[in-house]
Formats: sequence, C-alpha cells, structure tokens
Amino acid sequence: MDIALLIFGFILMLVGIIGSFLPVLPGPTVSWVGLLLLYLTKVVPDDWIFLGITLVIALVVFALDYIIPAVGTKKFGGTRAGMIGTTLGLLVALFVPVLGPLGIIIWPFVGALVGELMNKADKKTATKAAFGSFIGFLTGTFLKFVVTVVFLGLFISTAWEYKAALFPFFN
Repeated sequence: MDIALLIFGFILMLVGIIGSFLPVLPGPTVSWVGLLLLYLTKVVPDDWIFLGITLVIALVVFALDYIIPAVGTKKFGGTRAGMIGTTLGLLVALFVPVLGPLGIIIWPFVGALVGELMNKADKKTATKAAFGSFIGFLTGTFLKFVVTVVFLGLFISTAWEYKAALFPFFN
C-alpha cells in the first residue's frame, strides 16, 4: 500500500506542477495532497506541523492566484474582460500550440488585449490594461510554479530519506 501511496503522491506532484500553468487546476493544493499521501505511508512518520504549514502556504497561494491578476489589472486600468481574455488566451496557447512554449507568454497577452478592445477601450488604454492583466497572470503563475516545485523537492527529499523502508526490495 505504501508504494501505491508513493506513486500516486508523485503523480499528484507532477499534476500540481502542470496545474500551476492551467487555470482549471489548483496546482499548489494538488501538490499538497501529494505530500499528504507521502506522509500517510506507514514508513514516513507523521509530521502534522509540517503538513499544516505547507497546507497554509498552498491555500494562501491559491487565494493569491485570484487576487494578484485582479490587482495587476486594476493597477493598469483594466477590466474583467481583460482578465477573461487572459485566461482564454492561455487556453488557446495550451490547445493550439502554434507558437510552442512562447505561446504561453504571447497568447494570454493577446487575449487580454482582445478582451479590453471588445470592452470598448481605445488602443492605448487596452494595451496598458492588457499588460497589467498579463503581468498579474505571470506573477500568479510564477508563484504557483515555485511553490509546486518546492513541494516536489520536499516530497523527493522525504522519500529519499526513507527509501530503505519504502523500497525494501532494492536493498
């Protein structure tokens, strides 16, 4: 059972990293569940303080993911249409990989710009607002990515520390 928890936990860690880029998946919280599964094994001792601290971090980042883009958009004079456009642009980048990895940067900006222009903003205002929405999106995504990678590092280091007990058939 420990091996199944370990494997499923590791898969959740990877899904969490992917979720830091996808707006539909809460990356840090998914990664936290992966950490929880590791600590639910019989081999790794319970550390509820560690799990509590990492849960608080995951939930704070989850909340900030909604706050940061809104602040970025408002700061640069944007509207809700720009935020929606940013999200739609990201989805275009994920499902229509025309520009490859560069598309994850370009399409959200284009989406924000189109959203602001559809909201009847002039070109200068729309560009400024799209830039603010885009910066907010990038900041939130970067924060989620860093947290999920740190969680993965904690997962791997903890699993490595107890590798002899987790993988007795390798000894």
